[in-house]
Amino acid sequence: MRVEIWSDIACPWCYIGKARFEKALAEFPHREQVEVVHRSFELDPGRAKGDIALVVDMLAQKYGRSHEEVVAMEGNVAANARAEGLGYRSEGRDHGSTFDIHRLLHLAKARGLQDELLTLAYRANFAEERSVYDDAVLVELAVEAGLDGDEARAVLADPKAYADDVRADEREAAELGANAVPFFVLDRRYGISGGQPSETFAQALEQAWKDHRPAGLTPVGGDAAACDADGACEVPQPGSAAVPGAATV
Repeated sequence: MRVEIWSDIACPWCYIGKARFEKALAEFPHREQVEVVHRSFELDPGRAKGDIALVVDMLAQKYGRSHEEVVAMEGNVAANARAEGLGYRSEGRDHGSTFDIHRLLHLAKARGLQDELLTLAYRANFAEERSVYDDAVLVELAVEAGLDGDEARAVLADPKAYADDVRADEREAAELGANAVPFFVLDRRYGISGGQPSETFAQALEQAWKDHRPAGLTPVGGDAAACDADGACEVPQPGSAAVPGAATV
């Protein structure tokens, strides 16, 4: 059975959702027969390489919120991350184009090291003092994941390398109706949007395993926190029904 996950390194709910999904997968009886494939989705596809800003400043400017409001929002996301055992820096993180990261992840996929690189990139972006928008850092992460450093540098130096693969993933996400990430597709039958609880992922894995017929996507679970195509990563308030922009299929 195949699970495809559309996500972006800049999305905190993708970071959290990955941990929650992996918790469910670790307890799934047929986990050894589940293939996980990570797909590309840029939250800020029009952003130029080198156009980098602090996350807090970017969000405050983009959504007309005060610095204090954005810091409080980031604090809520951090609490969710730490509840999953993840490190999270509420302030000091930067934001930029993730296109090169996605291209490098496709190289890693070709070498069988995609999950390793993605895990390291998430950790660097959200928990460590390492900018994933710096090519030197990306090469370091690639080497840590097991990739050849020279090959990683060559990909980053050639803007066409794996570019078509990134764009193909993004077109497919649009065709599936995904306008928020993380977006999980199980066996091309069940679709899950947002950083759902581990219990929801466990239920979906069981359902998908029982029915392997690819007959369109069936939404599983209710609305959950996600990052939409405009880059908004809201934390739902108690009693709220959904995160604005959450995908439905």
